[in-house]
Amino acid sequence: MQKDKLFSTLHFHFIVIIFGFTAVLGALISISAIPLVWYRMTLATLGLGVVLWLTKHSFRLAKPIAGVAIISGVLIAFHWITFFGAVKESNVSITLSVLSSGAFLTSLLEPIFYKRKVILYEVLFGLLVIIGLGLVLGTNAAHLLGFVYAGISTLLAVLFTLLNGKYVAKTNPYMLSFYELFVGALVVTGVLAFQGAFTPAFFAISQLDMLWISILAFVCTSYAFVVSIVVMRHLTPYSIMLGINMEPVYGIALAYAIFGEQEAMPTTFYIGVIFILLAVVANGVLKLQRVKNTKKGAVQKSK
Repeated sequence: MQKDKLFSTLHFHFIVIIFGFTAVLGALISISAIPLVWYRMTLATLGLGVVLWLTKHSFRLAKPIAGVAIISGVLIAFHWITFFGAVKESNVSITLSVLSSGAFLTSLLEPIFYKRKVILYEVLFGLLVIIGLGLVLGTNAAHLLGFVYAGISTLLAVLFTLLNGKYVAKTNPYMLSFYELFVGALVVTGVLAFQGAFTPAFFAISQLDMLWISILAFVCTSYAFVVSIVVMRHLTPYSIMLGINMEPVYGIALAYAIFGEQEAMPTTFYIGVIFILLAVVANGVLKLQRVKNTKKGAVQKSK
């Protein structure tokens, strides 16, 4: 059991590194954001569909969940468009630093989405995140457009997470993800068709770009999603939270290792990132402690 937990922890961190590598791939791939998302979602849908077929999953989705799949598919499509748009307009470090505030933004929107009371320490940590984002943006005004794209991308990711968190327990998560990717691919197809983008030049992808796109679709999307669900069954919520919060750290480190000085930022940028990560981790720790205390109190009352 202990070996399974250790293996799952290491495996989960490997998956988080893969997630962090997504932004790096966005910078390596030369095509623009919307075509990039089309290739990613189309190939990832095919990849996940093959996995479901090989594992003999049913492709039937309950009607009440169909609406969720459609909305989530739209959200994730535009999340990825703005995400890669942010990478193209600024760099990997700026994009991931803004997205690292997503976990905290989720905790701020939870009271509205799940109709619970606002917690004081969440508001205080929110101020810390705002200061951190201010330091990140203040490093270079030329990255403003990328910063805005990353902010929109973060908000869309949070809405996607909240919506899925409410309904994922009611259906097969593999199946839900397949249809979300499928709907997202259709949405991006519609956008490109409206733009008249499907020309011979659209499909004239270089071999190197095709390699990066294949890794992005099959490894960073289909594989990473399926494996992350499996290993999460052996991990505590705290381990999962810490792992996910390491994504920007891994991503920025990978970007600096690959792109070098292109990703180097002023000291204030890294101070801002530290402020954001401190707020996110501290909020997660306090929230988990609050859940434990609630469960402990419930057990004591039942005795």
